[in-house]
Amino acid sequence: MKKSDLREKYLKKRESFSKEQVLSLSEKIFRNFTDNFKLSESQKVHCFISIPEKGEVDTQLFLNEFFKRDIRVFVPKIYRKKLISVEITAETPLLKNSWGISEPESNEDSGERDFDYVLTPLLYCDQQGNRVGYGKGYYDGFFETVNAETLKIGLSFFGPDEEIDDLRENDIPLDYLVTPTELLSFLGAASKSTK
Repeated sequence: MKKSDLREKYLKKRESFSKEQVLSLSEKIFRNFTDNFKLSESQKVHCFISIPEKGEVDTQLFLNEFFKRDIRVFVPKIYRKKLISVEITAETPLLKNSWGISEPESNEDSGERDFDYVLTPLLYCDQQGNRVGYGKGYYDGFFETVNAETLKIGLSFFGPDEEIDDLRENDIPLDYLVTPTELLSFLGAASKSTK
């Protein structure tokens, strides 16, 4: 399927979930993540702030855990048509932008490139780790700037059931996908299910 068709299909699937379903599935994804990835003080994690109106995986669970463990947290912000990485704390006030995305007021790019994990939003991901986002290409550009050791981790309610027909040369695949029931690795190792 083409990205545009997959985008439409998975947006509709996601929008069909109730708030309770989103929270329940998000909690399973969160547990699956914390069961499989080592978290320790002073790590650096880049994590998107979810948009509840779009039915995204609720990342507040992740952010709360990171703050509790004294992990340094960075969030994306679109500034001058580019995704920058702004460091926040539990006390940083967040404001809604014109797209309804909560973000810090600061436009100061941290310049950080050595993240342990980049938790990435997506609508769909195939069996090779290629993601379908909202179609703006911000994360592909951002992935090009981060350290090669950084693990790019997608969070999704859905597993990879379909191929993406219109991949581009500059599409950068994820390293892992975390769903409510599985952890899938695209690093050449066998996929691991946590069912």
